[in-house]
Amino acid sequence: MTLKHITSVSSLAISTLLLISCGSTGPKIVSTPIENIDTQPRKTTELTEDQKKSWAHLDLVNDTIPGMSVEKAYIELIKNYEGKNVIVAVLDSGIDIEHEDLSPVIWTNKDEVAGNNVDDDKNGYVDDIHGWNFLGDVVGENLEMTRIIKAHRDQFEGKTADQIPAAQKDEFELYKKAKAEYEKEVQQAQANVARYQGLLQQLNASNATVSKALGKEKFTKEEVAAMKAETESLQQSKQFMLFVLNNVGDDVEEAKKQIQGGVDYFKGRMDTHFNLDKDFRAEKLGDNPDDMSTKYYGNNQVMGPDPKKEDVLHGTHVAGIIGAVRNNGLGMKGVAEKVSIMPIRAVPDGDEYDKDIALGIRYAVDNGAKIINTSFGKYYSTHPDWVVDAIKYAADNDVLIVNLAGNEGLDLDKNRVYPNDEWPGQSQEIANNFVNVGAMTSEYGSNMIASFSNYGQGSVDVFAPGAEIYATVPNNEYKFLSGTSMASPNVAGVAAVIRSLFPKLTATQVKSVILDSGLSPNTEVILSGDSSKVKPFAEISETGNMVNLYNAIILASKMNKS
Repeated sequence: MTLKHITSVSSLAISTLLLISCGSTGPKIVSTPIENIDTQPRKTTELTEDQKKSWAHLDLVNDTIPGMSVEKAYIELIKNYEGKNVIVAVLDSGIDIEHEDLSPVIWTNKDEVAGNNVDDDKNGYVDDIHGWNFLGDVVGENLEMTRIIKAHRDQFEGKTADQIPAAQKDEFELYKKAKAEYEKEVQQAQANVARYQGLLQQLNASNATVSKALGKEKFTKEEVAAMKAETESLQQSKQFMLFVLNNVGDDVEEAKKQIQGGVDYFKGRMDTHFNLDKDFRAEKLGDNPDDMSTKYYGNNQVMGPDPKKEDVLHGTHVAGIIGAVRNNGLGMKGVAEKVSIMPIRAVPDGDEYDKDIALGIRYAVDNGAKIINTSFGKYYSTHPDWVVDAIKYAADNDVLIVNLAGNEGLDLDKNRVYPNDEWPGQSQEIANNFVNVGAMTSEYGSNMIASFSNYGQGSVDVFAPGAEIYATVPNNEYKFLSGTSMASPNVAGVAAVIRSLFPKLTATQVKSVILDSGLSPNTEVILSGDSSKVKPFAEISETGNMVNLYNAIILASKMNKS
């Protein structure tokens, strides 16, 4: 993701910045950037509970935690500045728009009359009061590799390469690759179902044995530890129960629930992700994903079809990271204060369709979003040109897209992931409005890169907090989640602050601000959780930087002046 950077933060650190004129062009900023981070002491104590919940907003210098200096920026730079409201589209699984920490910031389409079943604003989407649901009632879906097999098995199954016409060679190779990966993934899922079922069976048997020996149904790990085990069978049950209780406290039912969750998850994958017999889209939506001429499908139910809202957990968490109300005294603070969140439901439990993503991006652009967060990705794509065209459309309309790098611990310079901002089969960028984000942990030093995070010197732009991030989940609750899915909205929140404070800066300029203003650790980091895979932090992304709001505001103020 090559960019010609405008300047570097280190060049700004020589002197204090001059006053920036006030008014609509931006706030007054008088400060110097954070620098010399490698001279700072490293945290040697465990994070407090409050620090765990807010570490992404903390400051490496003040707190010895590699957050984005969000709180420092609000306190020292923009405490009394009221910026312009910015619309951020969250293209995801859907959002709980009734959540106590999100409902005040959910985007409302003022040109649409609620509930009259009329397309008042004539944009093709009837009653799209708070966004659009391109999935309709679909929740579970195939992976793209499964769809590829379904589409080509009658054509290619049982054939060798020399039996395939030249014009079909690429499709045949794609089919073979997808099938090989599919068979490997199915085998692993089946093995995990068996493993979790075995654990559950062992837990039930051991629990019954220990319960009988102690003469009580409920017991503590201390009681189990003190229990005499005179037979080999009882000794095995005792050791297994101690292992379980040491991991879940004294709650055996919670342990059963967690193990059953593993069974249900992998069985669910077999039923949806790897199901070669069902067409979920045809059954529940009726749209043809290979026909771009039909654009107006789905409904306005951005919270999805499940009354329990379980399927919108991911999107709700992402939305909270970006813009949960900062000063209401509730569960957590979003990065951005002056923001409206536009829900666009287009990502199922499974792989997204390229058509839904392309149309979702266009919907966001056409309805005023200035930033789009895309916390999803896949390694196969049947219509990547549709998505690339949509990214280019966003660029042409001055909209920034912030995207996750992915969670497989891969080098993206060697593994292509979708979406991306490159033409299919080529490496050149199509626009400068796309930021690809890897995930960091709260531990500054060699373990700073999350073990799951993808990386790549030519493919990932920056890194940001993405491990154990506390944010909103459905039904007025909050939860820690990890993933580059969490790193991306942290950066989208930073972008929203910059676009709010300095509305004259273009999407390309905002991208440059974020990339160029980050902190540059001079340290080697472990990749993919493998201690034998070590690289300098500077060599695992385009910039070698981790995102920092404090520095971004300073650089933006300088750029805004020029």
